[in-house]
Order: sequence, then structure tokens, then C-alpha cells
Amino acid sequence: MKLKKYIGILLIVFSLGLGYLGIDKISNSSASVELMNVKLGVSDKSGKEQGYIYLGLAILLFGGGIYVLKNK
Repeated sequence: MKLKKYIGILLIVFSLGLGYLGIDKISNSSASVELMNVKLGVSDKSGKEQGYIYLGLAILLFGGGIYVLKNK
């Protein structure tokens, strides 16, 4: 019984870390530079895709952790 509780908590903690990494990857995947009153923006599409994958996995892990904690 205690093992299930530890596994559920571990899944939730990993999901929070993975969610943080995903948000960080999404926010750092674009940059802009202002040159002579012209703003140029650059975006890293693969970085954003990786960030969204991390967020999706984080949601799945979080749901799995909640399921394991609630299920007896």
C-alpha cells in the first residue's frame, strides 16, 4: 500500500519538473532584436514542439499520479 503512495507522489513530482522544463523550452524558443527601429523576431519551431511534448507528458504523468493515489 505504501509503495503505491510513493509511486504516485514520484509521478506527480516528475510531472511538475517536466512541466517546468516544457514551459521553459517554449518561452526560450523565440527571440527578437531591434535594429534601426525595426523589430526582427526569430522562432525555434523544434524547440516549441519539444516544449509542447514535455507539457503533454507532464499532464499524463500528473494524471497517472493522481490515479495511483486515489485508486486502492
